[in-house]
Amino acid sequence: MGACLRACVLLIFLLFSQASLQTQAQKCKPSGKLRGKKAPKGQCNTGNDSECCKEGKIYTTYKCSPPVSKHTKAVLTINSFEKGGDGGAPSECDNKYHDDDTPVVALSTGWFKANNQGRCLNKIIIHANGRSVEAMVVDECDSTVGCDADHDYQPPCPNNIVDASKAVWKALGVPKSDWGELDITWSDA
Repeated sequence: MGACLRACVLLIFLLFSQASLQTQAQKCKPSGKLRGKKAPKGQCNTGNDSECCKEGKIYTTYKCSPPVSKHTKAVLTINSFEKGGDGGAPSECDNKYHDDDTPVVALSTGWFKANNQGRCLNKIIIHANGRSVEAMVVDECDSTVGCDADHDYQPPCPNNIVDASKAVWKALGVPKSDWGELDITWSDA
């Protein structure tokens, strides 16, 4: 009976371990699709080479982002947080616009919404190009919706984006001609 009990416990442990590994592997799969619609004339701001939704194109949406670590891999993009900039509406954390000469960022939905928006107005450290910069999280780069007026008729963000003001790009020493997308790592400050 003791050997049978040990075998049963071991089997249950292995089943739970496998289920846990499968859950971790599935942590950040696409959550849906969104069909693009064309922006009304003059409604999509293409500043900073922002992309406008294409009518009929299918965009992948995500409710999650990859797990955060001390060196979370991400893609740095550029965004204007100023009124009239390609960021659209005021920042979600404080309902304000922010000067592009201030190091601020928007994070993909999964990172932004973690811990009930616990990163709002907190700083992260971005590492790239042999440098580091602290930036305050002020907004969400929405990975769940897009192609509408609230999102400046831009597609949903991928799930691994740190959307940064020009101050961040400058602090990382990236030549202006290379601004757009850059592989980075980041962590909570």
